[in-house]
Amino acid sequence: MKTFFTLLTFAFFYTVKGQRTPTISYISQEQIKDIGETVEFRCSVQYAPDFPVIWTKINKDTVNEQLPLSHGSSLIIRDSRFSLRYEVAQSTFVLQIKDIQETDAGFYQCKILISVNNYVSANVELQVRRPPVISDNSTRSLVVTEGQPVQLECYAGGFPTPRISWRRENNAILPTGGSIYRGNMLKIPTIRKEDRGTYYCVAENGVGRGIRRNINVEVEFAPVITAPRPRLGQALQYDMDLECHVEAYPPPAIVWLKDDVQLSNNQHYSISHFATADQYTDTTIRVITIEKRQYGKYVCRASNKLGIAETTVDLFETSVPVCPPACGQALYYGAGVVPISSGLLVVLVLFITVVMRNFHTKY
Repeated sequence: MKTFFTLLTFAFFYTVKGQRTPTISYISQEQIKDIGETVEFRCSVQYAPDFPVIWTKINKDTVNEQLPLSHGSSLIIRDSRFSLRYEVAQSTFVLQIKDIQETDAGFYQCKILISVNNYVSANVELQVRRPPVISDNSTRSLVVTEGQPVQLECYAGGFPTPRISWRRENNAILPTGGSIYRGNMLKIPTIRKEDRGTYYCVAENGVGRGIRRNINVEVEFAPVITAPRPRLGQALQYDMDLECHVEAYPPPAIVWLKDDVQLSNNQHYSISHFATADQYTDTTIRVITIEKRQYGKYVCRASNKLGIAETTVDLFETSVPVCPPACGQALYYGAGVVPISSGLLVVLVLFITVVMRNFHTKY
């Protein structure tokens, strides 16, 4: 009788065991890998020897987009980077991916098919670290008018999420203060001409060396003029250079005037402009062989679409020539001045040098 009950117990046990629902007892935790590394996903099952176990890749952004990878202990996908093994002792299906690519990121699902409409599943996510890439909707170059509010924007993709910081060329101080500003948007409430230049949007997430975009900010402003020497003296019959420094953007039109008459290049005047940068121009007018009528106030005027500015340089008469530019035109002898050509001056200097050399040799 005891033997009968024992057999009945075992029969009941195996009957119940055979009716148990297959389960997934273990699935790997989330995996974070770099491009080129290898990853393994483990899925341990119970009570599923007669049920198919399937690995499927699910697109992270489009859940309905699924790609079957394996069925049982066999791979379906034809990709040498993928491999599958079955560990009998732990009843574990191990999916391995070598040389991970950015497109491998997503969810990997281990599924036990029980019937057509019934299954058991568990997911594990693979996140692939990717270096930052600055998005196309970030600010590029800007041309703005002085006094306007300006907003520079910078966005970047990658994993982990990149950190955005702003800097200026040569670590110049930002309009917001300091040499570094962190955040996607750099806001300048009222831009000044001093704020023009190159700004750097830097995206970093610890993968690779980060990435940088140069954003050139050009500020349009009305001319600002200064005269390095607003009063200059020179003797009659000598040349003199009058100068002024112009700062403006867009580059301005520059003219010199005397007695409200615009001057031009001729036998009396020689005008030159030298642009040291987009916004800086040095202009000079040489008054040639000064006559009495050429003394007085000269006006340097600059204009662009944003305004006009001017300054004056006063040229007055002196009894002694000012050097330069008179150096190559006269030889000072005693209290007077003897005008000579630069060629005669060179000959005279050589003659004096030879005489002095012979004098020292003789004595």
